[in-house]
Amino acid sequence: MSTALSGRRPETSGGSARAWRDALVAVVAGFVVMIALASAGLAYAGAAGLPDGAFPRVVAAVVVMAAGGSMEVSGGAGFLAGADASLSVLPLSVSLGGALTAGSLFLRPLHNRAVAGPRELLARAGPLVLLWLLALTGAALFARKTFGVSTGDSPLGRIGELLDAGPTVGFRAALPATVFFGLLWILGLLVISLLVSRRAPLPARLVRFHAAVRPVAHATVVLLLAYVVLGVAVGLVVAATQGHTARTLAVILLGLPNLAWLAFTLGFGGAWQGKVEGPFGLPMPQLLDEVLRGPELSTVDVGSLAEQDARAWWLVVIAAVLLLGTGFLAAARSPASVRPWQHAVHLGAALAVATLTVCLLGRVQAQFGLSVLGLGDVTGLGGEVRLTAVLWRTVGLALLWGALAGFLGALLARPVHRRGRVG
Repeated sequence: MSTALSGRRPETSGGSARAWRDALVAVVAGFVVMIALASAGLAYAGAAGLPDGAFPRVVAAVVVMAAGGSMEVSGGAGFLAGADASLSVLPLSVSLGGALTAGSLFLRPLHNRAVAGPRELLARAGPLVLLWLLALTGAALFARKTFGVSTGDSPLGRIGELLDAGPTVGFRAALPATVFFGLLWILGLLVISLLVSRRAPLPARLVRFHAAVRPVAHATVVLLLAYVVLGVAVGLVVAATQGHTARTLAVILLGLPNLAWLAFTLGFGGAWQGKVEGPFGLPMPQLLDEVLRGPELSTVDVGSLAEQDARAWWLVVIAAVLLLGTGFLAAARSPASVRPWQHAVHLGAALAVATLTVCLLGRVQAQFGLSVLGLGDVTGLGGEVRLTAVLWRTVGLALLWGALAGFLGALLARPVHRRGRVG
């Protein structure tokens, strides 16, 4: 009777079975969404025509990378040539789709309660983590393939045809690294889901951190998603009005957050460094390609973009408006007792952590080189794309902008405060 009066469900085999069922639904739905996004994006990018039935394996590789996995790239051409290739890029559209799906389904059975015991949360999270890693392992084992590389009319190509030793490039998932980073990915997702949800329960000992963490965490995630929504709108307009429809849709379905969150960091004064060299490149706006194109590292910030197109200054305006809205949202969902300077500290820290995460997830490094008998690169078949954030500048400015937005947002939110409310 005491259990019934407290509203808590007893731990039974039925409850355990329900937890496994809910976890299975979340994992299957998350992977289905990621597979759908990866398949559509790769199809628009032209990968559907890959030979030897390679398309499903490339889809699996993209899903593995999206879930935090690691891919190894190798190549060669017998005794004639050696290929040096590497790829490190996270397709964040696929990652975001899987994260939103799995995270929301994980939280759904926990809604509308203020407190949950650590044992219950672990009983919910454990099956989901285990099933997620099993699904990721299966995708990793499937994600392997070797391709032939066309060399055109070059001497290497003609010799390779005679000796049946054409250059090849293959990929495969690094299984131990994939499982390890996949574990970090899913654990991070579950922790973030609990932090940003307004209705999910917390252990009793952590409830006192609710007012300090949840409002700013929720507002920061809303800010990042707002940039993605704006990016989708801009991408669809570009696809409809400026041609290259298939390429633009491929970017939207595979890597839109990579560009949207890059624009977010640039808007408040952050900077990135990188270069694009050779005939190969990742899909990116022409303006960004122009700034990065060259053999030396280039700095990407609003100033360097504005030298090519003055409309880049609109990134600053958009960042200022959305950050102020973020400060207002965080303050409006916090208790009235929280002071403006506390809002400034909370949002500054949250925005700095979010920016650091974006900078680490948004790094890009792709390289391919082909050398003949170890004597040098084959002209026209080597390329490199690199893009990394200037962390000290970008994270530092995020802290300052977050503090300012938190303080001003608290002042604007005073008329709408409800004493004691936490949301």
